[in-house]
Amino acid sequence: MAKYANVIIDISHEKLDKAFQYKIPQELQQELAVGMQVEAPFGNGDRKSTAYVVELTDTPEYDVSRLKEIKGIVTGSIPIESQLIALAGWMRRNYGGTMSQALGTVLPVKQKSTEKKQRLVRLVLSRKKAAEQLALFEKKRHTARARLLSGLLEQNPLPYEVVTKKLNMTASVIRAMEEMGILAVEEQRAYRNPLGEMKRERKRLVLNEEQRQAVERIWKDFSQGNYYTYLLRGVTGSGKTAVYIELIEQVVRSGRQAIVLIPEIALTYQTVVRFYQRFGERVSILNSKMSKGERYDQFERAKNGELDVMIGPRSALFTPFSNLGIIMIDEEHENSYKSETLPRYHAREAAIERARMAGASVVLGSATPSVDSFYHAQKGNYVLLELEKRIEEKPLPRCYIVDLREELRQGNRSILSDKLQELMEQRIKARQQIMLFINRRGIAGFVSCRACGHVMKCSHCDVSLSQHNNGRLMCHYCGYTSNMPKECPECGSKYIGGFKAGTQKIEEIVKKRFPDAGVLRMDFDTTRNKDGYEKILSSFANHEADILIGTQMIVKGHDFPNVTLVGVLAADLSLHVSDFHGPERTFQLITQAAGRAGRGKLPGEVVIQTYSPDHYAIELAQKQDYKKFYETEISYRELMQYPPIGHMLTMLTASKDELTAILSSELLANKIRQAQEKGKLSGLKMIGPSDAGIAKVKDFYRKVLYFKHQDYSVLIQIKDVLEQFVNRHREFQNVTVQFDFDPMNGF
Repeated sequence: MAKYANVIIDISHEKLDKAFQYKIPQELQQELAVGMQVEAPFGNGDRKSTAYVVELTDTPEYDVSRLKEIKGIVTGSIPIESQLIALAGWMRRNYGGTMSQALGTVLPVKQKSTEKKQRLVRLVLSRKKAAEQLALFEKKRHTARARLLSGLLEQNPLPYEVVTKKLNMTASVIRAMEEMGILAVEEQRAYRNPLGEMKRERKRLVLNEEQRQAVERIWKDFSQGNYYTYLLRGVTGSGKTAVYIELIEQVVRSGRQAIVLIPEIALTYQTVVRFYQRFGERVSILNSKMSKGERYDQFERAKNGELDVMIGPRSALFTPFSNLGIIMIDEEHENSYKSETLPRYHAREAAIERARMAGASVVLGSATPSVDSFYHAQKGNYVLLELEKRIEEKPLPRCYIVDLREELRQGNRSILSDKLQELMEQRIKARQQIMLFINRRGIAGFVSCRACGHVMKCSHCDVSLSQHNNGRLMCHYCGYTSNMPKECPECGSKYIGGFKAGTQKIEEIVKKRFPDAGVLRMDFDTTRNKDGYEKILSSFANHEADILIGTQMIVKGHDFPNVTLVGVLAADLSLHVSDFHGPERTFQLITQAAGRAGRGKLPGEVVIQTYSPDHYAIELAQKQDYKKFYETEISYRELMQYPPIGHMLTMLTASKDELTAILSSELLANKIRQAQEKGKLSGLKMIGPSDAGIAKVKDFYRKVLYFKHQDYSVLIQIKDVLEQFVNRHREFQNVTVQFDFDPMNGF
């Protein structure tokens, strides 16, 4: 039973790092939990202050005789901060890192930012007295005062800028009338609105039978107080967003609020408009391009009850809604829902935990759900709902697979296959639009043969070897290394190497091949500015260009009715990343890209260019057969005990001194080996230590240890043991130690 509680007295962001320790009285030791509001004596006079428990521990950090005692638990309404602090505690336990890092993630509410103020000029006289005063001013020919008073009788209050600029009033006139008791100058908080002056056109959604059944099932459970996690699998173009909007409207009508998580690259004007048309100013957004002030204001609006719906990437999950009813996670399979910084939480898992605390439902939506989510749905942990038909029963696009090895044999060395060029010519003549998707995901150096498609793989792990700067190939799962081959071990060809073509190079090739076509490129470089995405997407939507070239950001949820051809260039780039998720990501990306074609009145076609035409991920993406893909993929995961069948924990140790990095990772590995020798941690597999994927970053040498076990809680136990060991030993003073559970991208 914990004897001490670390609390924060003030929730302002700067003070999150400063926790104060208190003794827990005997009678509260059973009851006290992280996130609870307590009363604690604070300061010299021991004034009674409200505090929040952020950590419970058995270890005193100060002289016990000097520690004060918690006075009691605050009962009654639990403010939203308590729930978010409890969530931070859960994240700290499940993902590692410090409590301060977890709090900094879930309480962005209090980031200091200058409040924007609006000055108003308000009439304080009654209308009758003001009219008498106006007559007096006119009689005395006080024209400026008469003009201002007349303006205030028309509209009260008036913004200060309108008074000074449009009514042309000087500050002395305003001050004189204020002294006469006619008006008052007030200041009030003005919230920055990221949606600006968006027009609201309320359109009623008409749901088809499948959509209606999905809404009715979730709403029936919700209205009976049964809050579950649902997996909504809907083929591309089946109208998942309409289901979200309809459900949210019912939840909001019941007096609750909603959070909609969307991957950053899919958070477009097109998406936001649909929600704004239904919810007006009661909806807001977050995105990475917003200023701190804009973000701060949206959280304040949510906290003050001025919003019903928040849309944004994973950080929107921590919107301080006090009566949260539903969390939607669109494109739930997306990698960006996994945090790359400490704590390395997954938004899906954190959303389910927040919903459990709040008594809310969670809806996970995707055309290609993650293998993890579909596995949970099959096991009955999630409720599976499916939309098998496109809206208005439009056909799915026709897909062709082009074997790039065959193209090379025919003498075509262009990035554009003959089939794709032929279809592009047809579309340009017919004034239809084309999207070319370059699959750049995981381009970090897999090596393959351009003649036969053979990929250099690890003989122990069934993942591709990564090319390092020293010219050697390495496996990031077991540390196996080999020299870069001079010729293909499969066919003897000398066409061996990594893939080099980027979006810019493809743009040059396309412009040269189709000089009369309008071409737009969408990648990191062209979307750096705040409105970069919107400008390119709206230009393409207005048919200012025939061809849009881009990375995965062009295939996320966009709806262009005139796109009838999609080219997937180098479909297998993500297939051979040095990570077991390769086939899953490839299937998802091709299916999502194919889903952009034929969304309007005209049918669509897709050309999938690949060196691995026989791979199950590519064959099944051509058929859009998700269930067959899942069955094949889960059997491989079972064989290798990869998530979600088993679980993995990666531990990174980093130091500016290479020897320190090596010794510290060995020391931690030995700690676990000793536990294994004593018969503890049965079923645990440990691999490493070995070099991280990038062995040196910013002068820090990086080593990784991998742990595999079927039971996630055993990996949490290992994380706890190693964290305590690091905190107790001075050898780790200049060493960074980080943990990542079920890694998606690796260190």
